[in-house]
Amino acid sequence: MAMLNRVHLNGLRAVETVARLGSLSAAASELNVSASAVSQQVKRTEEQLGQALFERTASGLVLTEFGTVFTARLGAGFRELAQAIALADEASECTLVVSVAPAFASKWLLPRLSRHFARHPNVLLRIDASVRIADLDRSDIDIAIRLGDGTWPGGRAELLLAQEVFPVCVPVIANKLKSIEDLALTCAITDERSMITWESWFEAAGVKPVTFLKGARFTDPMLCLESAIAGHGVMLGWQLLAADALADGRLVAPFGVRAKSGLGYWLVTSAAKTESRKVRDFKIWIREETAATMAQFGSHTSAN
Repeated sequence: MAMLNRVHLNGLRAVETVARLGSLSAAASELNVSASAVSQQVKRTEEQLGQALFERTASGLVLTEFGTVFTARLGAGFRELAQAIALADEASECTLVVSVAPAFASKWLLPRLSRHFARHPNVLLRIDASVRIADLDRSDIDIAIRLGDGTWPGGRAELLLAQEVFPVCVPVIANKLKSIEDLALTCAITDERSMITWESWFEAAGVKPVTFLKGARFTDPMLCLESAIAGHGVMLGWQLLAADALADGRLVAPFGVRAKSGLGYWLVTSAAKTESRKVRDFKIWIREETAATMAQFGSHTSAN
């Protein structure tokens, strides 16, 4: 392989293209350079090889005996390279990269992915679990699912679900909450990085905010949810985070009051790129899953 270092790849491409197409002008058109540039690359390659590849005739370039054998091998080599690149393209076309926050991924998306696998068996999913704002123009991420107000510079955002917030807790705690004022007798489980507050929920409920007992504080909503499931207190949850725990009875929503948060889950793609079929299919699938979750969710958040 070391001997390849003495010959420039661009020159070999020029030689192969001229041999395959039969003229400098045709090769120049395919390579998107001038015929003069192709001629110079061919000549330089012959000098690097120490062998003449073409005879210069009045009707154009004609392969020498050595050039015929050489370019046949060269053409086979470039076809192998093209097939290798095609493998990479095929892998890219069949892999869908989804950027999503870890809480959303673990508590809602992952339990449902088997249905995406079943519907689209040829699409490989790669989950980029991160809260960072991905650069959709300069990364391999195809689509991001983000919580916010829908404003992402350079992104095309489509609302998946407007976020509503409400208290959740284990049934044994809920049984002691005869009124909203009884929340003052419970511990609040707090997500220190949350963009939502209890004040918006109390306002929606039409009551003055109460002062909770001091409870556990976390910097991750998943830990808050697990703390609520463990019976440590009351958490201010939202639909897709708490849906499965509500459905199987680990948690209940004791008051049946939901407050709009002004935020939502958004499907974000690059505004500069044309959406691929795999992205469009994913959007259809996740909207169906969200609708199914919300249909089930409604039956678990009615008032006591």
